[in-house]
Amino acid sequence: MRTGFLMTALLLLAAPVQAADHPRSTYVTLVLQAFAAKVECPGTDVVYQDLVQKAEQMQLPDGTTEKVRKAIAWMHTGGKMGEKQDDDLMAEVAVATQATDLNQRRLGMPSWCEAQKTNLAGLIRSKGG
Repeated sequence: MRTGFLMTALLLLAAPVQAADHPRSTYVTLVLQAFAAKVECPGTDVVYQDLVQKAEQMQLPDGTTEKVRKAIAWMHTGGKMGEKQDDDLMAEVAVATQATDLNQRRLGMPSWCEAQKTNLAGLIRSKGG
């Protein structure tokens, strides 16, 4: 049990450094948070094309959005949906998941959802909007 907490802490400590060095890590976090907002925040939606445009703005390789989407789906459904991706991407999804979960618990879901409206402007929108 302690080993799990230690590994989580180490991953979370390494995340800011990794994100600074790797734009994909930052993008993975954005995509994960956008999908989390869609699921957790009433009236919120994600437009896939907006995610693709963000990847292009960040000069990530073509296909990055789909790989990230598949990795998130695979991890969050226990392999029932999506597809497992390379180990580095799966690790980035795991770190983003842990950091997002921590933020949701720290802020509380209503506050987290409200913060995402600003943090993810251009990636999430009101349903029907």
